[in-house]
Amino acid sequence: MRSSARVHGKKATHVAAAVLGSVLLIAVPEVQFVDDKEGKPIGIETFIGRRPIMAFGNSDGDQQMLEWTTAGNGARFALLVHHDDAEREWAYDRKSSIGKLDKAWDEAVAKGWTVVSMKDDWATIFSPTK
Repeated sequence: MRSSARVHGKKATHVAAAVLGSVLLIAVPEVQFVDDKEGKPIGIETFIGRRPIMAFGNSDGDQQMLEWTTAGNGARFALLVHHDDAEREWAYDRKSSIGKLDKAWDEAVAKGWTVVSMKDDWATIFSPTK
């Protein structure tokens, strides 16, 4: 497997090179952006080319995307999903050793973004197995 295919949310930079009468695309050891934190709005602009009118996230890695979305003109919507139901799914927030929802949560409260609790707001997380 190519090294660029092993990193989720990463896009490698490529160059075109003429080799023996053919043109090859070669991955170079640069990262165009990483799809986390400040890289999220870069990826959206790169591939979609527009600022969203709504965005949804679940960790501090989504904060910049939510900030960028809500900074646009007109009506905007930002939502954070709080993974707080360890019994039915997974729980993480401020002091978690895995995903972290800390600074983005503070920003959501300060800016009036919607925060949804999986524990309190969702009747079903996974549909029952038949």
